[in-house]
Amino acid sequence: MAHIDLFFSTLSPYAYLAGNRAEKVAEKHGASITYKPLDIMALFARTGGTPPKDRHPSRVAYRAQELVRQAKLLDMPFNLKPAHWPTNAAPSSYAFIAAQNAGGGDLGKLMFSICRSVWAEDKDIAEDAVVRSCLQEAGFDAGLADSGLLVGAETYAANLEEAVERGVFGSPFYITDSGQRFWGQDRIADLDAHLAGKI
Repeated sequence: MAHIDLFFSTLSPYAYLAGNRAEKVAEKHGASITYKPLDIMALFARTGGTPPKDRHPSRVAYRAQELVRQAKLLDMPFNLKPAHWPTNAAPSSYAFIAAQNAGGGDLGKLMFSICRSVWAEDKDIAEDAVVRSCLQEAGFDAGLADSGLLVGAETYAANLEEAVERGVFGSPFYITDSGQRFWGQDRIADLDAHLAGKI
């Protein structure tokens, strides 16, 4: 059975715009997904990236146009300047890791719910109540927000190290079990084609 490792940040606008398309592709091809939330700012620092606040004005302006265009093409609500961004991504990431370890819910829905909270609902994903609501929406026990914090912290750090080692430099980033890498929500169609044996 095919497998996909999905590296992402709960703060990523592109992870939000990915919606549930990667999950649909995985289901279509009978592939499993392991989700690997990580610290995107630390990843940038380790892989030659630049945090948005430090980018050249030309890059900032293009990013602003492109995010709005992509949201419109996907017919998704989107706030280019959310009230709580950037914020501390660790609490939502630890809760996600706890949910993946516990099982019983929909991880794709959880990822989308957390990212949507930032980019469409002006919520602060560093707040316990927001994380709990996302967990419940995705079919998980809200109490997972308070459990497995040590394991969450260790896994979060390990995910970053694994990402650097495996050539990840952005979010979302998909790696198949054959070693093919796909960066960005706009490469999900390519991931689909690869799993179909076309590329």
